[in-house]
Amino acid sequence: QVHLVESGGGLVQPGGSLRLSCAASGFTFSRSAMKWYRQAPGKERELVASISSAGGSYADSVKGRFTISRDNAKNTAYLQMNNLKPEDTAVYYCNAETKYGLLLKNYWGQGTQVTVSS
Repeated sequence: QVHLVESGGGLVQPGGSLRLSCAASGFTFSRSAMKWYRQAPGKERELVASISSAGGSYADSVKGRFTISRDNAKNTAYLQMNNLKPEDTAVYYCNAETKYGLLLKNYWGQGTQVTVSS
């Protein structure tokens, strides 16, 4: 069974920081690209950051503030979020993209709420 479990969300003041974690199981984590998405009320789900062997990439809205990382020994991906803004408020979802031969599969976590407010 594939499971992705996010944690680390919560309420934080503007300018504050949070670190999200995504614990993965049920697939070969080291072969998988890991991604973070977010979805705010009334908005489409958007890709925030992704990481593979080529390193991390980021949406323009979070570039310079967020850092994606992974620990393959722990099967865990992280999203360090600094200088948080109210517009970062959303449910954040962990996503894994793994390759089985020529087939790519995507798995999703349940999401964790991040609220940035004074």
